[in-house]
Amino acid sequence: MAEPTDHFVLICATCQGLEAAQHIADALCPELPAGFAVRTVDCMAGCDHPVTVGFQALGKAQYLFGDIGTEQELNALAQFAAQYLGSATGWTKATDRPAPLITKTLARMPALAVRGAR
Repeated sequence: MAEPTDHFVLICATCQGLEAAQHIADALCPELPAGFAVRTVDCMAGCDHPVTVGFQALGKAQYLFGDIGTEQELNALAQFAAQYLGSATGWTKATDRPAPLITKTLARMPALAVRGAR
């Protein structure tokens, strides 16, 4: 039985195509901590910065990184995944993220409000 997942890595399959997205997914999956699922998705509006990769979890800030493709960047995403998983809010400062991602951050969106919370 598979472990439950509540954290997601989203990989855009639009601008560079499904093959590029699948290459990133295949390289990233074995490096992610337990609790993550990888999904290829349609456009995340990072078209000027393909390939875009997002991080998402209920009750946590969400991130979008762009111009992802090198092995160093993929390793940094795996490191960020562990950091993101370990954070109760998902909030990280740019200077705390793995160095290859500092200039790759396209967006950080606040967590969705959970019903009943303010």
